[in-house]
Amino acid sequence: MRKQLYLNLIDRLKSVKGKNSISLIKTFDLWNEQIDFIEQEGAFDIPAVFIEFLPIEWKTLGGNIQQADASIRLHVVTPWKGSERDGSLYQEQALQRFDLLDQIHSCLFNYQKEYEHGNFCMFRRTSSATNHNHDELVEDIETFTFRVMEKA
Repeated sequence: MRKQLYLNLIDRLKSVKGKNSISLIKTFDLWNEQIDFIEQEGAFDIPAVFIEFLPIEWKTLGGNIQQADASIRLHVVTPWKGSERDGSLYQEQALQRFDLLDQIHSCLFNYQKEYEHGNFCMFRRTSSATNHNHDELVEDIETFTFRVMEKA
């Protein structure tokens, strides 16, 4: 399930495009605390989305079918573009990170997909953590919850 979800999320998020019809997100990967270990981490293009799977508690429905309400965190990494202060020359440019977060939410709201052994559906954003303590890179975190059903 995680492999299917990961690959499908990447495909879906590639549809988040800018005015020039080019995907806004340049890097996708599994979360491995890339920001905390930026010095050891291989270079990556930004904006980047790192996908973190939260623990899943499965319920057996019967036979070989299991279901869960699962959650993922998207670590959305963007460059810091200057002061967001009212009147700043860089305010509009600096606030574009929030536009990207809104586009990601719109892209994933109600997302559903069937795959060979199951499906996931009812994607809902359930929390947002805005980074207020950053240097050159800004990491905002969006959490999404969804239903998953899988056959063994």
